[in-house]
Amino acid sequence: MITKEVKLGCKGMTRPLIIGGNNPVTLQTMWKESITDIPQNNEKLERTLRELNELSFLGCDIVRFAVPDMESAKAISMIAERTSMPLVADIHFDHRLALECLKGNTAAIRINPGNIGSIENTKRVVEGCRDNGVAIRIGINSGSLPKDLQEKIAKGEITRAQGLCETAVREAEIFEQLNFNQYVVSMKSSDVTETIECNRFYAQKYNNPLHLGVTEAGPLIGGVVKSSIAFSTLLNEGIGDTIRVSLSSSSENEVIAGLNILKECGKRKGGVTIVSCPRCGRLGFDVHAFVDRWQARLLAMKKDITVAVMGCIVNGPGEGKHADIGIAGATDKVIIFKKGKIVQTIDPKDADKVFEKELNSL
Repeated sequence: MITKEVKLGCKGMTRPLIIGGNNPVTLQTMWKESITDIPQNNEKLERTLRELNELSFLGCDIVRFAVPDMESAKAISMIAERTSMPLVADIHFDHRLALECLKGNTAAIRINPGNIGSIENTKRVVEGCRDNGVAIRIGINSGSLPKDLQEKIAKGEITRAQGLCETAVREAEIFEQLNFNQYVVSMKSSDVTETIECNRFYAQKYNNPLHLGVTEAGPLIGGVVKSSIAFSTLLNEGIGDTIRVSLSSSSENEVIAGLNILKECGKRKGGVTIVSCPRCGRLGFDVHAFVDRWQARLLAMKKDITVAVMGCIVNGPGEGKHADIGIAGATDKVIIFKKGKIVQTIDPKDADKVFEKELNSL
């Protein structure tokens, strides 16, 4: 399903990100801490910029920041001035925060017409976005359904998924009446089936780009499972233009999970693929510790290779022979292999150093 294109950027961005159409599905995360104090804390600003850069290298395309107050609105503008990462300001209730964010290089505003007061407030935000070339994201979840739809759901007249879809349609109509079409729609539920159904309902009738997410998905394992099922189902039906794996975990883990989902669904190609064994009683090498140390660094590399990390000689060059490079335990030693052939046998304490050298030689 081909949706219309929406430009995520502003007049100050030389290379805005395009969502929708035939463009690749983008990957995003949300910043996990307050930025209220950044205008007075240069050290935190610099750390934020470094971490944004690291997320970008991992494969993240967009980062959303909560903007609950004017200090945060000023902060996101400061951050946006010094990063090429498109930033989205997440705003509720106060349209003035959106207007403040538009003074900087914020790429998009997440705001719902239904929760910022009068239509005049919405008009001010829309005009500001139009003037600055900034997109808007409509974000609907089960907690933001209008009262009349809640009553219909309670009576069994419509499903919650239909209610989510109808709410998004109502919000979008306000933008259409204001002749503004640069918006992305997001409908989220903590229930996988509801998330799938509401996005299907919407995609059948409308061509606005859809952001996929299972809201409040839970901790790392449960959240990844829910998101994987919902996203793979929808993406394989051609539904979804941008995704976020919402986890009670780090932004880094959200990006890594999303990256793997996109790759397994055939929506993102290239980069490093890591295969590793689960570990067992034949353990001759601490697979888990090695993967923890190397995962982010490997995924950030711009090499189209497969890396195998195996615990023992059984899973080493044998099951990992397809890998461009691999490392495995061998009794009290560690072996480095390439395409199934052992190239070095070393002491475990030298594993990282030798692995890095062989990796760089590829």
